[in-house]
Amino acid sequence: MLFRKASAPFINAQANVHSIMYQVLYALIPGTLAAIYFFGWGVLINLVIAASICLLSEALVLKLRARPVSTSLKDGSALITACLLALALPPLVPWWLTVIASIFAIVIAKQLYGGLGFNLFNPAMVGYIVVMISFPREMTFWTAPLGAVDSWLSFGDTFSIIFHGVLADQSSIDSVTMATPMDTLKTQIGLENDIESTRNHEVYGALFSNISGTGWQWINILFLLSGLWMIKQKVIDWRIPVSFLLSLLLISNFFAVSDYASYPSAVFHLFSGGTMLCAFFIATDPISACTTPKGRWIYGAGIGVLVYTIRNWGGYPDGIAFAVVLMNMAVPLLDYYTQPRIYGKNEVE
Repeated sequence: MLFRKASAPFINAQANVHSIMYQVLYALIPGTLAAIYFFGWGVLINLVIAASICLLSEALVLKLRARPVSTSLKDGSALITACLLALALPPLVPWWLTVIASIFAIVIAKQLYGGLGFNLFNPAMVGYIVVMISFPREMTFWTAPLGAVDSWLSFGDTFSIIFHGVLADQSSIDSVTMATPMDTLKTQIGLENDIESTRNHEVYGALFSNISGTGWQWINILFLLSGLWMIKQKVIDWRIPVSFLLSLLLISNFFAVSDYASYPSAVFHLFSGGTMLCAFFIATDPISACTTPKGRWIYGAGIGVLVYTIRNWGGYPDGIAFAVVLMNMAVPLLDYYTQPRIYGKNEVE
């Protein structure tokens, strides 16, 4: 449970849901702005679509359940789900795919279980997984980041791709999309090309920076800084992000040292894809994550191991959503077996 300091000794004022959710939303702003800067108008359009559909879906279900609508919409939880989902989706996915993901996130993963406080799984990750499995081709519609190319797609071209599937001049969407750095590395290693040659390739080289992927390192750094601010504000507990990042660091470093030509470095894994977004904003979801101190260590470490496993040997380039949902399944068991001893009770009692 999250508390704020109060003036009287031994008394703590519990932070309300509204305050916590909006601090998380504020913390998302820097990384989101960086994502828009590097990937263009598509990120902003996805945010608008996801926010609209998530809020509308929440309102309709609450109305059907005869629950107060305005109070629930104002708590900010649906907006957080929308932001996390929009940031996870490629910038050029068709509008209807964002709609489907948003509806599944709110209606199925959240409200079907009873609403905020009762959902077993992270809603945004459930929505993401549904469209990832159902529409794998559309989920590859990433644009090259600014730095790998000289400028964004125009707003008109971006709008035309998202809502009509073609550029304004009727060119194919395939002509402006490309794989992410993580997906590119995985594909090239599968073709028995080493990491160094891929980074220096005349076509793929522009996707990579000295740290990770072009643009991705800055997005991850900003989410890291925002996450540290949330820990300082006691909005989130530090154990889950630390155990997640530490486990990912250790396992990726172990394999990179053993075969640096075929396994990306630990730094690449930490600052690529949605690593920092997961560490501080997704894995720390107070509803679907573990609640006990020891359980949080195990929960975060489990996500780190699963993310690395899926990234390297699974069928998807970034395994964050699957790792989080799989560990969500283990939460009841972890909480049960990691309950701290009650003060004044012996362990055998």
